[in-house]
Amino acid sequence: MIKQYLLASDFDQTLSFNDSGVVLSELIGFHGFHDKVKGLSEMNLVQQGAELSYLILHDPDFRRVRKEHLVETGKRIRLKHDVDLFAKSLESISGSYKFSFYVISAAPQEIIQSALEGIVPPEHIFGTKFRYNEATGEVESIVRASAGWGKITVLEEIRATLGISHDHIIYMGDGSSDLPVMMHVNQYDGLTIAVSEAKFISRIARRTVLSDNAMSVLVPVLEEVMHWDSPEIRRFFASRGLMLREWDKIRTDMLTIEDNAMPNPTTVQ
Repeated sequence: MIKQYLLASDFDQTLSFNDSGVVLSELIGFHGFHDKVKGLSEMNLVQQGAELSYLILHDPDFRRVRKEHLVETGKRIRLKHDVDLFAKSLESISGSYKFSFYVISAAPQEIIQSALEGIVPPEHIFGTKFRYNEATGEVESIVRASAGWGKITVLEEIRATLGISHDHIIYMGDGSSDLPVMMHVNQYDGLTIAVSEAKFISRIARRTVLSDNAMSVLVPVLEEVMHWDSPEIRRFFASRGLMLREWDKIRTDMLTIEDNAMPNPTTVQ
């Protein structure tokens, strides 16, 4: 029997090095994107991850954005190394396993589709979807934002369509907007993979992988799902023309120990 899995991924800084908002801002000649995002975060006005879509819809500096700007932004996104090989490898890892690869992100859908053109089918990409004014090309409204808790809704719709059980879900992400969906996947014994060393996400994810190569995420998949050992994994990478030059498994315990005789606590790492 073929074991079928759903592997869903965030986009910004998970499959890419860049943040879509930064690249779009540079394209339209605006240089205060991070400040605007920080202001929105402090007000808790929008779900984390959906800041760019909110700015495109409401902010005067971003109202000039049209669909062609989003498509061009996608072409300028710098993807992590071997994203295309990663997508192809998922299709041919083993005859006994089938991995359906989807991208779920708060980034505008046009940006993701443009960046991953020829790598991920458009119908496997779920980003924030806009409704445009036919006369002016302006963004009129948001049809759907795949941010925060909204990612869970999208993930569940895909899972139901594929007919996959909850424990056959793999999700990978890097930021705070991925926390709700990671907790959801963990609750049902799925596999969550963080590609960032930020504590808020590495404490939630079952595995953390740090690399500038997208193929690195296959390591926990091969270990946790397919139960391969290190020699098998190295041979797999070698068959794709890659060598695992450095593979360090690190666990760090951080403790704050207070001595009653000392006025200040001492932190030991």
